[in-house]
Amino acid sequence: MDAHGSRPIRLVVGDASLRRRRLTVFLRLLLALPHLVWLGLWGLAASVAAVVLWLGVLIEGRAPSSVHDFVAGYLRYATHVAAYLFLAADPYPGFRGAPGYPLDVAVDPPARQSRWSALVRLVLALPAALLAAALGGGLAWTALIGPYALAATLVSGGGAAGTAALLVWFAALATGRAPRDLRDLIAYALGYSAQSAGYALLLTGRYPTADPTVAEPFAELSEHPIHLAVGGDLMRPRLLVLFRWLLALPHLVWLVLWGLGVLLVVIAAWLAALATGRVPQPLHRFLAAYVRYATHVSGFLSLVGRTFPGFTGRASSYEVDVDLPGPVRQRRLSVLARLLLVVPALLLANALGTVLWVVAALSWWYALVCGRVPEGLRNLGAICVRYGAQTYAYLLLVTGRYPSASPTLHARARAEPQPLLLPGDAF
Repeated sequence: MDAHGSRPIRLVVGDASLRRRRLTVFLRLLLALPHLVWLGLWGLAASVAAVVLWLGVLIEGRAPSSVHDFVAGYLRYATHVAAYLFLAADPYPGFRGAPGYPLDVAVDPPARQSRWSALVRLVLALPAALLAAALGGGLAWTALIGPYALAATLVSGGGAAGTAALLVWFAALATGRAPRDLRDLIAYALGYSAQSAGYALLLTGRYPTADPTVAEPFAELSEHPIHLAVGGDLMRPRLLVLFRWLLALPHLVWLVLWGLGVLLVVIAAWLAALATGRVPQPLHRFLAAYVRYATHVSGFLSLVGRTFPGFTGRASSYEVDVDLPGPVRQRRLSVLARLLLVVPALLLANALGTVLWVVAALSWWYALVCGRVPEGLRNLGAICVRYGAQTYAYLLLVTGRYPSASPTLHARARAEPQPLLLPGDAF
């Protein structure tokens, strides 16, 4: 895996402040309109410049520096506008795309690129474009598809990043702050959008990576009682990949039948939790097994997992598994209003579900050709599976902890504290 610093296009999160001014949050779309107009105009110029880059790479094997810097400035500006519009950053951005915005993009100077890759760049960039659209990265693609990128971003809700931004909008109006996990998810989506658009615009010949490890320098993995474990290698037998949906049919039928029982059990669990503040152990065990089994099936269908899962939802029985806590006390008011409280999480789970199926489709084609799945796609799929498991565990009263949308699989390594050396101590 490449080191983070070796990526030629990378996200830089400078100001980590989560404070948001309520008035500018309320009027955010209106305040962003001048930027959206200017982004469209600059995008037209960048599209012409991209043709020059394309010719330069075909002829010389390298993009002209001055044109490269112009398109890089556009990409940086598009990221600033998207960060402001999606509430990932609060200061009003400038119109020149100058470095230094709280959520910025660093672009390396032009390097040599393969002429064959440049010749068919738009075709090669299509998978990345699909994933960027699902994640919510339409604005950076304005130079390539013009006003359609702006319109699609606004009309479709901006994918997972747009859904997260909507939730941040309500949270910021109520508290004056953006939730950390949602801000990190938006930043990750915009970072991938910058990578994919920069690749399509010939700023780099390095294919974009969707690996959530690129978010680890700025994202924070929230403590949560539900963890996802992903085991196994990246190899996928082609025959098992080709017939994946056919093989999953018995699981889908059993999932529906089991779900009918869950409807009855969760009502009993809800009444018991209202009365005692805790879900009884037998009911909790039944609901937890269902959440675990649904996670196994989701991991198998999306190619995050390799092998065929069992039908029991037993802990540690599949390579894509969730660690679920035992029954603990839950606040009765939270239990009473659970169907209302879970709505924001369900909206985001639906958006990340779309991302998961794009990941599954891309992994399916890749695995048929190469016999393996890309690690970055596998890890992104795991993030989506984890959020779905946390959401449905919260809905079904398996836990009272709200799901976390953090785009990382692993917590950042913390530096070990150095011992204090006193006078006379040996070195």
